[in-house]
Amino acid sequence: MTVLTRARPRAVHQARPVRNRDGWWAAFFLAPQVAALLVFLAFPLGFAVVLAFMRWDGLGQKEWAGFDNFAAQLSDPEFGLAVWNTVKLALLTVPFGLGLALLIAVALNNVKGGGFYRVLYFLPVVTSSVAVALMWQIILAGNDYGVLNASLERWFGISAPDWLGDPGWVIVAIAVVTIWSSLGLNVVIFLAGLQTIPLQIVEAARMDGADSLRIFRSITLPLLSPTIFFSTVVAVISSFQAFDQIYVLVDPEDNEGAKTIVYQVYELGFKDFQFGMSSAAALILLVLTLLVTLVQFAAQKRLVHYDS
Repeated sequence: MTVLTRARPRAVHQARPVRNRDGWWAAFFLAPQVAALLVFLAFPLGFAVVLAFMRWDGLGQKEWAGFDNFAAQLSDPEFGLAVWNTVKLALLTVPFGLGLALLIAVALNNVKGGGFYRVLYFLPVVTSSVAVALMWQIILAGNDYGVLNASLERWFGISAPDWLGDPGWVIVAIAVVTIWSSLGLNVVIFLAGLQTIPLQIVEAARMDGADSLRIFRSITLPLLSPTIFFSTVVAVISSFQAFDQIYVLVDPEDNEGAKTIVYQVYELGFKDFQFGMSSAAALILLVLTLLVTLVQFAAQKRLVHYDS
């Protein structure tokens, strides 16, 4: 006698629905960050955009100006000089700063016990930018107290220019200070990128007879290109936003060769009390930075290699 039994259906494991309580906890922990973004980022940015189309001295009534503020800035020779000084500073600091950092990172990557040198190079990064500027002000001063000029005159008989007073040399002096203060950060970033390169590829190239220069050109640079691209984008944006060191090193009112776009924004807003003009200049700087960044992202498709 056979007994037929109905097979019990297997229990179907269903995904546990997300409890509403988890969502409330997530919202609770995210709320401070969202509030901070709205208060300190979204609201000031929106207010600056609206203010760029207004005439306002900070106390009186706001008046609608349309695109007059933008037209006034774009036709102002001082703003054109500020844009040119900003571009010159970027052209000096980005290639020379990143190139020097890459060479130092490659050297430190092949040195045993390079931790001491990494700390040494990173110290300027954690030092106050105002303190760095004051130190370099003493070094680059053109009078008898300038350490660099006094040393060049005494040891080599060279009569050096007034680095911070000469309009033709001041942007070079600012670039040197900027490169020195940001060198450690770029070295650390490049070191991290170098340590991700597989040693098997390098050893295989050496066994095939490749010398160090060929390995650097054909293996290290292509595999390090994502890191170089990231550092380039950050360095360009930082050079466009340079202000504090310039403000301490030299007064751009006395030397127009040091006037950058950010200083123009500061001068219009907090010296001339033309907040509409200042906001328009800041928006032009934002658009210029976005355009340069977009060009860099367009170039990365051909220059950056993400495959190992």
